[in-house]
Amino acid sequence: MESQVVIAPPLSPPLKIGEVANRSGLTVKTIRFYCDEGLIQPISRSDGGYRLFDDGVFSELALIRTLRAMEIPLLDVGKILEARRSGVCTCSDLKARIRSKAGEIGEKITAMQNLQSELFALLNSWEACGGRTPAAPTAGLVAADR
Repeated sequence: MESQVVIAPPLSPPLKIGEVANRSGLTVKTIRFYCDEGLIQPISRSDGGYRLFDDGVFSELALIRTLRAMEIPLLDVGKILEARRSGVCTCSDLKARIRSKAGEIGEKITAMQNLQSELFALLNSWEACGGRTPAAPTAGLVAADR
């Protein structure tokens, strides 16, 4: 039986913060802030001092965006990321937060639909009021303007 040599595919080169910003749709300032807050960590720094990241940063940034959209405080976002990295699941807490946020969104949707109905009713009442529109200018007035 012959032994086979398996060659690992080349790793993608580290990404500078500007590249991460472009690909993630976030600003460099936001990514620096997340680094300074300990939410994400560069894999290393370049000789010039630039923060370097691997492709794994994108899944973490996506999770941060999702959690922040749910208005989860940065401190809790950090705990969730730590738990995710360590493999310790805090699923029940996170699921409860998500359910709560989904409920809030449902309430906002209902309130907005009610407001929309009220606005349409208001518009319909104005259209049905029999109001007059301004009359078109008469031919004599148009000629006088010239």
